[in-house]
Amino acid sequence: MGQTLDSCCGRTLIINETKNCNNPDCDPDLKPSVAENLEYLVNRLEKLVERLERSICARELEIANRTFDSVLEKKRESFDLESTELPPVPVENFSITEQTQSLNQRIERIEESLTKINERHSLSSQSASLSLTNNQSNQPANQQKEEGSLENIPTVLEEYQSDSSLPPPPPPLPSVQELESMSVLGYQDIVNGPLAQYLALSYKIGGDVAKQAEFVKLAFEAQLQYVSLATQCSQPGQDKQMALLKPTSDQITAIQDFREKNRASPFFNHLSAISESIPALGWVCVSPTPGPHVKEMNDAGQFYTNRVLKEWKEKDITHVEWARAWMQTLTELQQYIKQFHTTGLVWSGKGIAAAPPPPPMGACPPPPPPPTFDLSSMSLDGSKDERSALFAEINQGEAITKNLKKVTADMQTHKNPTLRTGPAPFKATQFGSVSAAGTAAASMVKDPIFTRDGKKWLIEYQKNNPNLLVENAEMNNVVYVFKSEGSTLAVKGKVNNIVMDSCKKCSLLFDSVVASVEFVNCQSVQMQVLGHVPTISIDKTDGCQMYLSKQSLGVEVVSSKSSEMNIMLPEDSGDYTELPLPEQFKTTISGKTLKTVCVDSLG
Repeated sequence: MGQTLDSCCGRTLIINETKNCNNPDCDPDLKPSVAENLEYLVNRLEKLVERLERSICARELEIANRTFDSVLEKKRESFDLESTELPPVPVENFSITEQTQSLNQRIERIEESLTKINERHSLSSQSASLSLTNNQSNQPANQQKEEGSLENIPTVLEEYQSDSSLPPPPPPLPSVQELESMSVLGYQDIVNGPLAQYLALSYKIGGDVAKQAEFVKLAFEAQLQYVSLATQCSQPGQDKQMALLKPTSDQITAIQDFREKNRASPFFNHLSAISESIPALGWVCVSPTPGPHVKEMNDAGQFYTNRVLKEWKEKDITHVEWARAWMQTLTELQQYIKQFHTTGLVWSGKGIAAAPPPPPMGACPPPPPPPTFDLSSMSLDGSKDERSALFAEINQGEAITKNLKKVTADMQTHKNPTLRTGPAPFKATQFGSVSAAGTAAASMVKDPIFTRDGKKWLIEYQKNNPNLLVENAEMNNVVYVFKSEGSTLAVKGKVNNIVMDSCKKCSLLFDSVVASVEFVNCQSVQMQVLGHVPTISIDKTDGCQMYLSKQSLGVEVVSSKSSEMNIMLPEDSGDYTELPLPEQFKTTISGKTLKTVCVDSLG
């Protein structure tokens, strides 16, 4: 036995110099693992306490208390030197490092915050948290008993942290209960954050925007219940899964129907922005890439949110904030999916005995027993094996062809045309029979509409009608053509705007417009202007021929996701010169900017 004087702490430590110590605390290889685990537990506990200070959750508070108990246990294992025999340590290493001081201060702050949180929670629900409050009241006394041993913390840490040959242990993974709680709380953060801001701005705008926002709110609440259910039970069958998704899908359908019924609304772009992007909530059915699905839906609605920004940025900033709040909601939803459900919705309830499935789900049937095999009936005799006979027949050599029949000229189809007049082979259609498809298409036929609603002309579901005519139009009128096919529309007079949406093989002839002419989701359409048009917008359209007049040579053409676009320029002879719009581009990086130029077709 030997003695070493600690000059920094002013006390004597009795150190056992025995080499063969059976106490696991005497092994220097174990100390870095305890210290690293302690620091990881403190980091995780700080995050839990920070969340609990914002809003108290009984389940998460229990996790925090258990984690704090683990911190105290790890600290006792690492730093209680009075009951531990250690190898000799040089006197100059007995100094309190900044790392140890910081770790002790963080533990003290966590203890104070956690005590206050437990007191607040006990006042709101005394019966539920009585045991937690009693355990918490005993912790300061235990902490004071350990203060005497904390003075020697730096000596142990300095000695074993100086050994760089020891690799740090991997930190422990969070428990299943913590992941479940964080998944639900993460979705609640979206509902209470950007979605709440979107709802508040929608109610401020009022009208149809506020009515549609109610459906959006119900859709997110239904999905929050679905995500919470996924943390409580295992994945159900497809039939029950569709039944559980029905509340969310009903709200999505209501949002889209509300937009179709209010096409004459002054906030039609607002309604369309939500209607086009709300299918992002279908990410729970997408695997293995739910995150990109949300981004795709966000991009689909961005066409209309850009219209809202362009129309209202100088009129009312509330509408601009409304559009940004909705885009931020979908952006944070994508980040949430990337963090908790990267490859699809996680059903993490399996294996948790304390959390039985909820009543709507019912009990999952046990797996069937493995099939049994009767080994006694299986013979290993090769003479009785049919495969042996097959191989014997294959290995005959040239004699294997003696049973083949000779194909004569009258049996060959390329020499005998009469053999080629038989019935054609049956080909199954991809989506059922032709008759069924025709019946479904016939049931979707709607009556044509040609009416004027205030300042808006509504022309819908016209088919093979070449005599559509809009007369006596005013400069503030809007002409809207929807789902028409094989028809021709003539607009006489000067109007504000003309929109063709989901039209096929239609033609448009007009005098002049004040704002723009727009083609959205169209196929094989053409237009001719007799007067002036400032802007032509083309979006998701395949095939668009634009005949311009001499007064419209200063037109601006904005195209996106479109193909087969041609501009016809007039000549003095009365003919037209055809110029195609570029569809292929090349982008290069120049410093911190991008340069994009169109590329001629290489074909």
